[in-house]
Amino acid sequence: MTTTTKILLITGVSSGLGRAFATAALDAGHTVVGTVRKDADAQAFTALNPERAHARLLDVTHDAAVLAVVGEVEQSVGPVDVLIANAGYGLEGTFEETPLSALRAQFDVNVFGAAATVQAVLPFMRERRRGHILAVTSMGGLASFPGVSAYCGSKYALEGILEAVGKEVRGFGIHVTAVEPGSFRTDWAGRSMVRAPRSVPDYDDLFGPIRAARQTASGNQLGNPDKAAAAVLRILEEPNPPAHLVLGSDALRLVRAGREAVDHDLDTWEHLTLSTDYTRATETP
Repeated sequence: MTTTTKILLITGVSSGLGRAFATAALDAGHTVVGTVRKDADAQAFTALNPERAHARLLDVTHDAAVLAVVGEVEQSVGPVDVLIANAGYGLEGTFEETPLSALRAQFDVNVFGAAATVQAVLPFMRERRRGHILAVTSMGGLASFPGVSAYCGSKYALEGILEAVGKEVRGFGIHVTAVEPGSFRTDWAGRSMVRAPRSVPDYDDLFGPIRAARQTASGNQLGNPDKAAAAVLRILEEPNPPAHLVLGSDALRLVRAGREAVDHDLDTWEHLTLSTDYTRATETP
């Protein structure tokens, strides 16, 4: 398969999957504009390849700044062929114990930050009638887990946006892919995780083991970030890339189990579902 050199805009490249995606793209000969939030991270990113690694300081929760950076990149670096909206973080805690302020902050980054970036690149891609938009959601965007309700909620919301946008822009030659990683060996579950304080003892038996297991697993996850990056680069060359790219054996197992649970409810309660339709022509609202 012939690789075409592209310009990629990747948010959140200071570490984790974002850094892996950016490094792999640079190694493949692509040009990468990577967003970070600190000057030191910007310098470190540019040092990866002074000619093709372009760092930009950006907080994705600032809508005007997102628009400005994308416009500037289009002018100074070139047309963005691929967006990977990767910036985000995890929030751990039972729903009852999670402050609403923390829930809003989670959505501000994981949903609205990604949405702002997608909106910013769309006019340029639509005008060119080509482009590929990817956003990193999570296996938790297709199957929810106790103890990360806010995080799963943000990723479910992003999944819904991406799926609808993909149908809206398909006629313009723009592809949209939700990337759903499982547990990868990054700092997501370590220093990058925000943890809501415990306050309700009734959840101890459920949540105590969950938090302990996540902390123990941090740094020992099965997923290899470099292999995730290789998989993402692979679909950039596909004429018909997937709308959903699940990464990792754990993600595949858990997403399938979640979808089977939904199918079970559909089948079990089909009679009740169908009972809500108008049944006769004479029945009117």
